[in-house]
Amino acid sequence: MTIDWSTTRAAVWRPQQGRLRTVSAIDPVTLDSLVGIERQKQAMVDNTERFLAGRPANNALLWGARGMGKSSLVKAILNAYSHAGLRLIEAHKTDLYSLPDIVDGVRELPQRFILYCDDFSFEVNDDSWIGLKTVLDGSIERPPENVLLYATSNRRHLLPESMQDNLDSRLVGSELHYADAIEEKLSLSDRFGLWLSFYPPDQEDFLRIVDSYFPDFPGDRARLHAAAQRFAATRAARSGRTARQFFNEYSGREE
Repeated sequence: MTIDWSTTRAAVWRPQQGRLRTVSAIDPVTLDSLVGIERQKQAMVDNTERFLAGRPANNALLWGARGMGKSSLVKAILNAYSHAGLRLIEAHKTDLYSLPDIVDGVRELPQRFILYCDDFSFEVNDDSWIGLKTVLDGSIERPPENVLLYATSNRRHLLPESMQDNLDSRLVGSELHYADAIEEKLSLSDRFGLWLSFYPPDQEDFLRIVDSYFPDFPGDRARLHAAAQRFAATRAARSGRTARQFFNEYSGREE
């Protein structure tokens, strides 16, 4: 079935069927609802607006602490700019071999497409990332002007690093020559012109995120904050995801 991209905002790749499936129930997250990542939001907005205007824009790698809104930011960007012709195609990292086929299907269309890959990291013996490099900028055919890749990862360099990689590096005069393994790993993340880092919030920022989920809380807010801190302590993590989970548990309670 051919997708009508004039009315479809997002689709996911189904490799076993070899086709895209339209997504109708899109996560309604908004940019305003994402608290504590203002710098990252602005960078993504600026990059996406350049992309939509036909100006040079970068593939983006959102990396860092889990639960800090990396995936939510990509979905919020879609919700904010779908009216301007932005569309999103989600593909799993195990489906990277299919990316050239996906890109071929949309490169001549008038809409602007974000290829979205979540949890974008690779293990030592995983070579699926090699095909990705050609989609980004390493093929005889230049990348389509209407496609960018937005990826999220817990790793900055996407591929695992070992001590041996560093031991194989060497100094020639005053110049550092990285080992071939390191050069290969850096070559993938270097193809993302926009790197955005996400770190766990401190207590003040965590409570700001909690407050964003309880804008009209009628009870004692100090008591709410104390409950949120206890909840985060049981999970040994402060993050946007933890704040949302706390909201899910606490919002139904009576004060």
